[in-house]
Amino acid sequence: MDTPPPLNRPEKSQPTIEMIPASSSESARSWCIGLHLSGLSGLILSFALAHIVVPLVIWLLKRADSPEIDSTGKEVLNFQISYTIYSLIAGVLCFVLIGFVILPIVLIVWLACIIIAAVKTSNGENYRYPFTIRFLS
Repeated sequence: MDTPPPLNRPEKSQPTIEMIPASSSESARSWCIGLHLSGLSGLILSFALAHIVVPLVIWLLKRADSPEIDSTGKEVLNFQISYTIYSLIAGVLCFVLIGFVILPIVLIVWLACIIIAAVKTSNGENYRYPFTIRFLS
């Protein structure tokens, strides 16, 4: 039994795979999108302040990696704290019945802003949340 001769291919015809490392801006953008969407953790997790704690933990762990992540983390935390205050005020106003109108509006705006921020960030744009008190600068 004869073994077949080896295939001799010219060097140029051999397939090559170039590994392109993920750039830091793509990685930072992914973390920024994750920061925006981490505000939704309050809907998923069972403890009340998850929408603030989860972005805070991510921001504290990743803020040194990129100035984009640092500024986005501050923006997200300012937004989540502000809208928590607005929700509490609307909740108190439920005792005088106006809060039953204001609270759903606050929650709809909160959800819409998170989605818009994630989409704009994925397109490479910076997003500043409206009606946000700037606690962290």
